[in-house]
Order: sequence, then C-alpha cells, then structure tokens
Amino acid sequence: MSSYFTGWRLIILNIAIGLGTFIQVLDTSIANVAIPYIAGNLSVSADQGTWVITSFAASNAIVLPLTGWLSDYFGRIRLFVGSVLLFVLTSFLCGLSTSLPMLVIFRILQGAVAGALIPLSQSLIVAFNPPEKQGGALGFWGMVVVVAPVLGPIIGGYLTDTYSWPWIFYINVPIGLISAFVTWHFLKDHESTLVRNPIDWMGLFLLSLGVACLQIMLDKGKDLDWFESNTIIALTILSAIALIYFCVWNSFQKYPIVDFSCFKNKNFTLGTIAITIGFLVYFGSTITTPLWLQLEQGYTPFWAGLAVAPIGIAPFFLATWVGRNMQRFDARKFAAMSFAIFAIGFFYQAGFTTQVSVEKVMIGRFIQGFGVAFFFLPLVQVSLGEIPKERYASAAGLFNFIRILIGSGFGTSLSIQLWSHLEIYHHARLSDALTEFNSATADFYARLSGYSSDVATRLLDTQVEQQAYMLATNDVLWLGAWLNILIIPFVFLCTRVQPSDQQAVVH
Repeated sequence: MSSYFTGWRLIILNIAIGLGTFIQVLDTSIANVAIPYIAGNLSVSADQGTWVITSFAASNAIVLPLTGWLSDYFGRIRLFVGSVLLFVLTSFLCGLSTSLPMLVIFRILQGAVAGALIPLSQSLIVAFNPPEKQGGALGFWGMVVVVAPVLGPIIGGYLTDTYSWPWIFYINVPIGLISAFVTWHFLKDHESTLVRNPIDWMGLFLLSLGVACLQIMLDKGKDLDWFESNTIIALTILSAIALIYFCVWNSFQKYPIVDFSCFKNKNFTLGTIAITIGFLVYFGSTITTPLWLQLEQGYTPFWAGLAVAPIGIAPFFLATWVGRNMQRFDARKFAAMSFAIFAIGFFYQAGFTTQVSVEKVMIGRFIQGFGVAFFFLPLVQVSLGEIPKERYASAAGLFNFIRILIGSGFGTSLSIQLWSHLEIYHHARLSDALTEFNSATADFYARLSGYSSDVATRLLDTQVEQQAYMLATNDVLWLGAWLNILIIPFVFLCTRVQPSDQQAVVH
C-alpha cells in the first residue's frame, strides 16, 4: 500500500469514503417510515411492505462474508468504487419500481452490491490514515455507521411527505456519485495486490439458500399462521438442512467463504453475541417506534422521523472522541456503559401512554443516544482486538455478517412479529373486560348515544386497538431493557484488549 495521506487530502478522502458508507447504512432505515406509503401505493399490506427492509438486509448479509475474497480478486479500491456505482444504479431502479415484487428484486440487488461497503470502508479509512490519526478516523467512521440509521427516518419522512417515496432511493444517486468520483480520483493509483483464489460456489449456494429460506419464513410466518402452514414448515426444514450442510461443507474446504476458526477466540465469540443482541434490540426499536407513532398516534412520516431523531445527537458529538480515546480506557467498560444507558432509555420509554407528548418521545431517544455513542466501536475493538492481522478481514466479514443478518434482517422480522402478536394478546384481554356489566363500557356508550350502536362499537374498538398497540410497544421496550442488562456480563467475560492489540487491529 501507499504512504499515508495527510492534510486536506486526507480530510476529503475520509469524507468521500464516509459518504459511500453513509448511503449504504442510511438505506437500512430510510424506508422504515415510508413503509405505509409504499404499501398503500403498491396496493399491499404494511406487513408485506416490510419485505422492502428485510430483502435488503438479507442479501446484504449474504455478501458480507465474501468481502475478503472479492477484495482480493478485484482489488479493494476497484471493489469499493464499483460497489458504490452499482448501489447508485440499483437505487435509481428501486425508485422506478411499480410493484412490490419489482421493488423487492431491486432491493435484493441493492443490498448485494452494498454488502462489501462497510468492511471495505473501514479498511480504506485505516489504510490511508497515519497511525496517530486512525483512532479519530475510526471514530468518524463509527459515527457514520450509527448516525445514518437515525437520520434515515427523518430524511425518509421528509422526502415521502414533501415529494413521494421513490425519492428515498433517488437521494442516493448524487451522494454515491460524489463518493465514487472522489475516492477513485485519490486512490486509483494505490490499488491493493490481487490474489485470485477460487470461490467455493457450492458453499455460497448453500449459504444463500439457507439464509433466504430463513428470511422468507420469518417474513411470511404471520400471514401464513406460522407452523400451521406447510409452506412455513418446508422453508424451515430447507433452511436448517442448507445451513447445517453449509457448516459441514465449509469446514473441509481449502478456500472456505467463511472462516469459522475465529470462534475459537473467546473475545470474538462473546463480543459477537453481545453486539448482535444489542444491535437486534436497538434496530428493532427503530422499526417499531416509528410504526407505532404513525399507525396509532397519528404522526406523519416526517414527524415520526423527527421524534426519534435525538438518538443521533450524542453519537454525532462523541463518536470521534471515543475513537481517539479507545487506547486510554478499557473498551469493555465503554461497552457495558452503553448497554446500561440503553436499558435506562428503554425503561423510560416503556412508561409511555397514548397521551405521551412528542417532547417525551424525544427525551427517551436522546437518552439512548449516549448508549449509541459508546456502543459500536468499543465492541468492535473487544471482538476483533485479538484477531491476527492476516485473518482480520475474514473475521470482520463474519462479525458484520452475523450482526447485520440477525440484527437488521431478522431483527426487523422478529420485532414486527412480536409487536403484532403482543397487540393481539392485549386486544383480546381488553376486549374481554369490556362487557355490558363494565361501568366504563356503559358510560362510553351513553356518551355516544347520538350515534348508532355499530358506529359506537367501531369507535370503541379503535380505542381498544390504540391501547393494545401502546401496551405492546411498552412490552417490547421492557424486553429490550432487560436484554441490554443481561448482555453486560458477556462483555466482562471478554479479555481486556491491550493498547498494543488495538494498534495491531488497525494495521
């Protein structure tokens, strides 16, 4: 590799690489608040509309383990620039979609071409920053990774309200073109050495089949009544067989697409579990909260995005500081503190009622923002800090593969399913209590005596539904709070990563 960049050239290069990462991470959440509009425009249900999110996450996760092989085969810089340009193209095609199947196909392609961007951007940021600036640069990169999903609902809500939902994809075009042009301009003469090892196509097929079947099973489970459906049973069996066969097959390959030997390292195993569960809970709340605000509290997409936006304030100001000071403090303490703050924020929000003000929603998200600031980069250091340099790329790919697949892809499906199931449960309980012998029920009908019985009953059911969704939202938040508390011991079971180890990580 070339000598390090300095001065204004380094700043511009870091921003350009950051923009390439930004649009990829932005697209994990920008569609969240627009799902009701996309579903309505394409004549599908809101539950079916979540395919827009999960299809992107699943295909993105499948490509992640291939990042090492792809960067060796094409070169890191060519792969990064090519991925950004293909992301621009598929984003444009997503905006042109006229049906849900068409949109999902382009979202699958969009997720696939973006799969290598996160590990590649981290690698390039580190490779071209001087050692003394790598911590701050990684902090900037970490800020992009955690703030982009927060800005997604705001930008998505504004574009959907002001223009139309296709613009949540069109916005990627100018940003991506700038990132690709600037990155290629600075780095075209600094390509990495090409190593063209053969790819294990059978392993790739088994991995893709297993992940795809599992994702479809999670997405369609609610609509098909879960294991009462032969389709769901077949998908589950096929996914289990494919993934088990993949694990066995992959273990005997000379050039495996996934290096499972990383799990022999305790820090990697426990750190991956911690960040995956933490990311699942965090990402689940970024899905259910905007949906609840829109569907039951009457918020527009823009205001729903604005209400959850304060979670990005603390990371914006603190992420770079955390990166610069990673070697001065125990990264495990940073991570544990982040989970504790997450829990406090979730407990606070779990006390909301249907009369909650937008200011209280913002306060709850603002509290969680301090958890986000100390969450991502410390756990990356804890998990990967003891991995040898020659295996770092494959370990980072596996680390991000598990985090994104389970946290983003499955997290979306699981959180929506849990939220919907809890609403049904609470709706049934509340309805059972509203008998003719209940004084509150009698009083409600008395106040609506000027309306027909059918109209009054529908109005009562609307009130019950709103309360049921509120209780379901509170339950999801309580569960998230306790999960964050339970993760903390996993962090301290890891070995402390010494400054020398952290320095090795970034070289």
